[in-house]
Amino acid sequence: MAEEVNYIEYKGRAFVRENDTICYGNMTDKCILYMLIMSYKKFGDTEIPDTVLIQVLSTDKTKSFADRIIKQGEKKGLFEAMDIGVIWLERALAS
Repeated sequence: MAEEVNYIEYKGRAFVRENDTICYGNMTDKCILYMLIMSYKKFGDTEIPDTVLIQVLSTDKTKSFADRIIKQGEKKGLFEAMDIGVIWLERALAS
């Protein structure tokens, strides 16, 4: 029997982080938002994400990984990355 897992949600979609990788969206949708934290910077005693790779990826497993990339970019800071990434994802889901 499969164990039910409860994820943090943001705007009705799952938000999952493991180390430097963040996935946002539902795997049952046609695409998800994938973010990779590429570098950090110091803020006081804490390290915060600095450079973040953003990708809107198709969930179609019949395509190669390169063909699954719908849109890609890079932003400074997690807030900017999430802000533009959510817009890209919503546009891709609406098309």
